[in-house]
Amino acid sequence: MTQQTEALEAALPSDAGTRARRTWVAIRDLGPHHSTRILAHLLALNEPDRLLRFGQAATDEQIQHYVKHIDFERDLVFGVFNRRLQLVAMAHLAFAPSIDQPARAAEFGVSVLERARGRGHGAQLFDHAVTHARNRGARNLLIYIARENSAMMGIVRRAGASLQFDGADVTAELPLPLDTLGSQLEELVSQRAAEIDYRIKWHVLQLDKLWPGCMSATSRRH
Repeated sequence: MTQQTEALEAALPSDAGTRARRTWVAIRDLGPHHSTRILAHLLALNEPDRLLRFGQAATDEQIQHYVKHIDFERDLVFGVFNRRLQLVAMAHLAFAPSIDQPARAAEFGVSVLERARGRGHGAQLFDHAVTHARNRGARNLLIYIARENSAMMGIVRRAGASLQFDGADVTAELPLPLDTLGSQLEELVSQRAAEIDYRIKWHVLQLDKLWPGCMSATSRRH
């Protein structure tokens, strides 16, 4: 474990520190300038995965429309990048338009590419969204789940959400606690840690791109 990681974990609240040591992954905030990567990520989902994410086998045109109309000023979008800076998992935390109302709700949606599954990214993004939603005054988190999505069903059940079944669809509702100094600090530290992680990956990627050229130049000199 690096000194930077140890310092970051020391700054987290005690419960967040336990989660960080167990399953921490860099989750970066995404903005309008990430729209191309968000679109590429969602278009890479196969038909069954699109059904799980959108409740229907969304077409490419429908996904393009969805990405185009994400309100980055009102909503929050998060992502997990691999070492090649490919967006392998993402979540959209959408707030109701009546955001000034004190008892507002937020809606959570998540997608993980098939090759990145089995690493807990869905659960990590869910925990991340819960923290951000409560820090912005949301009182409930809503998750619309396809009945066959057993992984997400397990995540929300463990979080204490109540589930309502309607045919093939499930609506989960999770009451959220008020924000605290600890939850605000957890969000701040998580953002800074993810930014550090992203910059490290970016620099390593640039070195990887330069390395073949350096090796070629060295061999020519010899």
